[in-house]
Amino acid sequence: MILEKINIKTLTEKELTQVLELDELCFGGLWSLDGYKREIESPNSFLLILTVNIDENEKVIGLSCFWSILEEAHITILAIHPDFQGQGLSKLLLGKLLEEAGNKNLERATLEVGENNHKALNLYRKFGFKEAGRRKKYYKKTGEDALILWKKI
Repeated sequence: MILEKINIKTLTEKELTQVLELDELCFGGLWSLDGYKREIESPNSFLLILTVNIDENEKVIGLSCFWSILEEAHITILAIHPDFQGQGLSKLLLGKLLEEAGNKNLERATLEVGENNHKALNLYRKFGFKEAGRRKKYYKKTGEDALILWKKI
């Protein structure tokens, strides 16, 4: 397998099949096809994908989204395909997502993350996110609490 050019771009309907596969792999099917279509069409939603060219084919290996709510960017999704984790790609994607939030004059970013998701927590802390609260048993499948993280943009 020859791994070539990495690209970050806005999600379009053309990539939805691959995005649904990535969603299923990373989140167990968090959002449906109709859900992603609504997000693409919503003026308050901003979705980015990270793609690579593998043997001359573009493959979606990363996905991120935030919702603009008043002056906040509420980060709803950040995922990297398991085969490509540990290479700094989530850092690249999160950095671009926060840059876009700043370009939209949003003042703060917030998100929920599982209290035991140490990789994600380490990433968010590197970007300056601080714990602001906790949502008890937020993740229905596991009963795990979610930490609410915030940062100024």
